[in-house]
Amino acid sequence: MLVTQLHQPKIETFDTATATNTDPKGIVRDVDDYREHPWGLYLARPTPGRRQFHYIESWLLPAWNLRVTDFWFNPGYEHEQDFYLDIVSIERGDPTWRTVDLYVDIVIRSGQGLEVIDTEELLEAASAGLLTQQQAAEALRTTYNTINGLARHNYELMSWLATRDAHLTWQRHP
Repeated sequence: MLVTQLHQPKIETFDTATATNTDPKGIVRDVDDYREHPWGLYLARPTPGRRQFHYIESWLLPAWNLRVTDFWFNPGYEHEQDFYLDIVSIERGDPTWRTVDLYVDIVIRSGQGLEVIDTEELLEAASAGLLTQQQAAEALRTTYNTINGLARHNYELMSWLATRDAHLTWQRHP
């Protein structure tokens, strides 16, 4: 069994009024672009101080308990992925949204497949009482529903979500 560094669930806030994003370490970052839609919140911002990537675009999708991210990797740090999905609980606010990371993540390679990662973190966090049984069960339900939806749509995220009336737009993806 892989031993992980046990940590509290990561909490982030997204303040559309001040165009800021407060990361799990409490660092307030300026956001270049926020857009609210019935299905979620889009944000785009630089990632100063990150060696692996220099920019992110993300969608918070409350109906699916997902944060979908496109990382703009720096040369030499590219990953074989199109999108990174965090399984999260989302509180939709006006003007501040809040996410609680539920540990499990999904890496999507469009048209090819996916990889589920960090389930051991979820199990350890639940065992240690950092998540309730209900939160852990919801994280697993979200993971299974997402896998099933993506598999039915050839691992094409936009195709799957479009069938559910969520039309995501990106700077780098047509």
